[in-house]
Parts: sequence; structure tokens; C-alpha cells
Amino acid sequence: MAAAKRASKKPNVSKQELLHYYKEMLSIRRFEEKAGQLYGMGLIGGFCHLYIGQEAVVVGLEATAKEGDQRLTSYRDHGHMLACGMDPKGVMAELTGREGGYSKGKGGSMHMFSKEKEFYGGHGIVAAQVPIGAGLALANQYRGNDAVSFTYFGDGSANQGQVYETFNMASLWKLPCIFVIENNQYAMGTSMKRSTSTPAIYTRGEAFGIPGEAVDGMDVMAVKAAGETATAHCRAGKGPYILEMNTYRYRGHSMSDPAKYRTRDEVQKIRKERDPIDHVRDLLLTGKHASEDDLKAIDKEIKAIVNDAAAFAQESPEPALEELWTDIYAEAN
Repeated sequence: MAAAKRASKKPNVSKQELLHYYKEMLSIRRFEEKAGQLYGMGLIGGFCHLYIGQEAVVVGLEATAKEGDQRLTSYRDHGHMLACGMDPKGVMAELTGREGGYSKGKGGSMHMFSKEKEFYGGHGIVAAQVPIGAGLALANQYRGNDAVSFTYFGDGSANQGQVYETFNMASLWKLPCIFVIENNQYAMGTSMKRSTSTPAIYTRGEAFGIPGEAVDGMDVMAVKAAGETATAHCRAGKGPYILEMNTYRYRGHSMSDPAKYRTRDEVQKIRKERDPIDHVRDLLLTGKHASEDDLKAIDKEIKAIVNDAAAFAQESPEPALEELWTDIYAEAN
């Protein structure tokens, strides 16, 4: 099993750090599994894109973030919300369209924000968040702080024109923006091999003078190490950096996608050999940092938190009809 082989490398990481990664990634997975259940029950409407399989990317990068850093992503966003500390109850309530949600039940799965946690969406338009991420980086530069903007987008988004307009401006102005390509190998139902002319997407930054690297996005420690390189580069005023996270989603593009464009064997092979949570689990067990009973207790605790979030979401009332007219315009003084 590949996870066991990776574990044999014995990376220099503490018990506390490993447990943190394990809990964070498992929390995202259990939350997404519950969201999938609620969708199947008809309690979540519209689109719902699950993050199962990609947990190491956001958990590893959040381990390198500091207060004041911003993050924004596409519609596959629940994992990013949880990783930056947003309340699972508020996230689940928003998924179910209840007033206890982060956008008062009016945004749903793809449109949640938290100014408190510096989370700026959740964007339903493919690659629309990329210029916004550079804009946040420009604000940081203007204010003279050393905050960075983590701007996430997928391999499909990487073929959109606004990405390269943004690369150009970010490079010209040396913006502290980390462009994170979550390459899960499929743009909706189209394999990257059929839609992308370059075998490594991060190399497209070379034309704009933007450095970058490809990273094993299924290994949380590898993600963190790459994130430390990128954040140091940006905080030093050297401009943007590109991280191509080679990862994999186990579910379809969205809940309505049967994913017939790939085989079951392909998915199961990745699950068996490269699962990011199993990798850390193996490190904890082989390093004698935790027992099977310890890990079962953690799982039980996380499931209780997720179940509480689901109960809160179902008990929270739907927004009042008057809310249709609020939060449309901002009043300027």
C-alpha cells in the first residue's frame, strides 16, 4: 500500500502536528459525507460539489497561513470554509438554505463568505475568483502588510482567459498572491489529458515570470512544505507564486454527476494507494503516536460535531420573505 511506503520515510513531524492534520482532514470528509446524505434526502437544493479526496490541499496550506491572510475558491468550497475555522453549523445551515447560515440561507453551497475568517467565497462562475484574489493581494500591498491571498482554482479553470490576464498583472505589480491550482484531473467530465496542452499547468506561469511547482496534493506534509516556500516568497515582496496541487476527487463533479467518464477501478486504486487521511493515519499508528482506539474516539467526536451541525441546519428556520430584498446593495457614506 502506497500510504505505508510513504510512512516509511518518517518525515520530521510532531505527534501534535500529525493529529491536527488528521482531525482537520477527517472533519472535512465526515462533513462532506453528511452533506451528500442531506442532498440525497432533498434537504439541500441546487448544486453541491463535494471535496472528498482533496482534503490535504487546503489543510496543508492553512497550516502555513497566518492571521490576515485571505482565501477564496470556486464552488467546491466547503472544505476551505472548515479549514479556515468557519463554524460547521453555519456552513451546513447555509447548504440547507436556512437563516442560520453564513449568507442567511440565500447563497447556498456555492456562495458563502466570512469576513471574520477572511474567506471571500465560494464563486459559481468558473475562474471568476482568480482576478478577485489578485485584487485582495493588491489591497495587502497597498496597505503595506505582509498578508497573502490564497487564490484556489481548478485544472478546468486554468484554461480560462482571465487567469492569464491576472497572471500578467500580478507579475507586473509583484502582488503577494499564491495561485493554487487544485488539479483533480477532471474538468467536470473531461480529463485534463484531453483538455490541457501542457502536462504541468504551473509551467504556464513561466511566460509571465511567475515561479511555481507541482506538488503531491494527496500528501499533507508535502503541501505544507510547498506552502511555506510560496508564502515566504510572497511575504518577501517577490511577487506571486503558483502551486499546482495534483490531487483527486472521489465523487462526481457535483451531486448530479454519475462520473461515468472514469472507471470504478481507477477511483478505488487512488483510494487504496494515495488517500491523504489514510496516509496520516498510517504515520500515527506506525509511529505509535495513537492507537486504533484513539483514532476511533477522534472519529466518534467528529461525527458528533457533524451530526450537531446537521441537526442545527434542519432546526434553523428558513429566511423570511422580506430577506429577498436585503443584502442586494451596499450603502455608501
